[in-house]
Amino acid sequence: MRPEAEKRIGELRDLIKYHNERYHTLDSPEISDSEFDGLMVELRGLEGEYPDLVTPDSPTQQVGGTLLSGLGVVQHKIPMPSLENAFTDEDAREFDRKLRERLKVEEPIDYVVEPKLDGLAISVLYRAGKLEYAATRGDGTKGEDVTENVARIHDVPRKLQGSPPDVLEVRGEVFIRVADFKKMNAQATERGEKLFVNPRNAAAGSLRQLKPDPTALRPLSMYFYSVGFVEGGELPDTEWGLLKFLKALGLSTPESTRKVHGIDACLAYHSEVGEKRATLAYEIDGVVYKVDRRDYQEQLGSVSRRPRWARAHKFPAEEAETVVEKVEFQVGRTGALTPVARLNPVFVGGVTVSNATLHNIDEVHRKDIRVGDRVKVRRAGDVIPEVMGVVPGSRQEGAVPVELPEFCPVCHSKVERAEGEAAAYCTGGYNCLAQRQQALRHYAGRRAMDIEGLGEKIIQQLVEPVEEGKAALVSTPADLYALEAKDLIELERMGEKSAEKLLQAIDRSRQTTLPRFLFALGIPDVGEATAQALAQHFLKLEDILDATAEKIQAVPDVGPVVAGNVFTFMQSPAQREVIQQLLKAGVTWEEMQPVSVEGKPLAGKTFVITGTLESMTRDEAQDALVALGAKVAGSVSRKTSYVVAGADAGSKLKKATELGVPVLDEEAFQALLKSPQSPGG
Repeated sequence: MRPEAEKRIGELRDLIKYHNERYHTLDSPEISDSEFDGLMVELRGLEGEYPDLVTPDSPTQQVGGTLLSGLGVVQHKIPMPSLENAFTDEDAREFDRKLRERLKVEEPIDYVVEPKLDGLAISVLYRAGKLEYAATRGDGTKGEDVTENVARIHDVPRKLQGSPPDVLEVRGEVFIRVADFKKMNAQATERGEKLFVNPRNAAAGSLRQLKPDPTALRPLSMYFYSVGFVEGGELPDTEWGLLKFLKALGLSTPESTRKVHGIDACLAYHSEVGEKRATLAYEIDGVVYKVDRRDYQEQLGSVSRRPRWARAHKFPAEEAETVVEKVEFQVGRTGALTPVARLNPVFVGGVTVSNATLHNIDEVHRKDIRVGDRVKVRRAGDVIPEVMGVVPGSRQEGAVPVELPEFCPVCHSKVERAEGEAAAYCTGGYNCLAQRQQALRHYAGRRAMDIEGLGEKIIQQLVEPVEEGKAALVSTPADLYALEAKDLIELERMGEKSAEKLLQAIDRSRQTTLPRFLFALGIPDVGEATAQALAQHFLKLEDILDATAEKIQAVPDVGPVVAGNVFTFMQSPAQREVIQQLLKAGVTWEEMQPVSVEGKPLAGKTFVITGTLESMTRDEAQDALVALGAKVAGSVSRKTSYVVAGADAGSKLKKATELGVPVLDEEAFQALLKSPQSPGG
């Protein structure tokens, strides 16, 4: 076994060094993070089994990669370590157990927990409070001089606030927010330039430009999370205190960071952040646990230049490779056709994935995805998996491009695509089984008509013909109100009591509001806020049905595209017929009254809510503001009065900062609701 192990160790070291250079030096990785982690785990396991084969130049004994020629070199005053990884809860518990064993502590210890940003580690040195230089981590002992580029990042102050130490070296992560990354790639597409693979590569490539000008044009952000070297000053004696200290100096620290007690709380945090991962404004690949007490940190020390007192708990792999077996087109509620790749099943993001969205036919052609291709698949949190691109060199001979179907794959109606539009649509309307099903799901939704118990499986049975030659029980939402108990009892998993409860829920939905009714109709691009604005402006359904596109566009925050969609929908004979059937079925609402905000404390103020609030839902916060006369918008502009920022606030918070829009945290927001006259004096 030893000769085989020695040979494999050599192979692994060569592979890891090669991929380290692709990742750290060239910013052009060829394998996913999970595949790289797998190589490291295998090497560590073999070196643990044969410790005499460990050499100083092994990747397990080093940090990062080689330096990029052309950039100056900076010697770190104190080495910049990287963290050991935990891949399972058991790994994390073992980390905690060993810590307490070394510290001779039986009771749970305090940790500081934070998201593990997927960016580029940077060291920034301040002398007398002024930025002197910035460097990459490099090989851990020396890094590349990126001072000019880092100085152009908005989050990196040239001068610290307060009373900093004489010399302070702070460390953090440079990254690009997801929204900014998408915008960058959209602009690159317009210019016909090469696209970035992911935000991490874009950030690293931008930061290591030999000429700093492009860096200023790319939306880099930075969070600071630790201190390296300090002289002429004292630091707090806890990690939690250190983060507060950095913030007081004007340095941005990671969002959602907490102090927790014991490993169980750490694992709960890992689970919580994992669930919210897809909604975060930036990419992360795990969370970090750090011992809070700095005297404990010193006592624990480091091994192989990796601190014993910190651990990165990684999330399951979010990228994997598999093969496209076929491409099918799904039909949505509005008739839009979405190409979907049927994949050879692959485990990614903690689940087995066999389908992935291809968005639209333009995206399929841009990525040139064909049946038989080996592709990279990405899954962030609970979002629909996405094909990122084709693995170079994997194409089979004779593979043909995917084309948009001429006829709907469900109802065989003509497929139409307006000039300049990305989406193509089935023209079948309610005659299309797929559109019927999706339209009914939307109509019955909680924020629409709120028909409890009318789930996807029941809808599927209702819209499909009971037997050949007979019509389906439900063709339009109006047919729901004609259902009887005998119809429902025949459905699978539907007994008498269940049928009666569903009929009662359908009956209750007859009494609604005009905004809910408009939203439930499923007009393209009309969400709850737009439905509310339309109802409040026109007050009567009849006036909306008769309105011209120009009159509809006069509604606040309704642009020409949405106005055109509303007008087209309301003038469609088929849609007007469905609306009349719903009214005949008894769907009704109290007459809308003009709402005057005159005299209300927040009249004339526009708010934007972003992030997660702990004390209430976003809907509750919106309702509370509207009740006080405020207007709630979906995007930040110079006209925005205040931004309410909860946990994990992203690009909207950043834009508010850039525009100088006042920001209220949750505590200030609650104070505002209790005393509405307080903001702005």
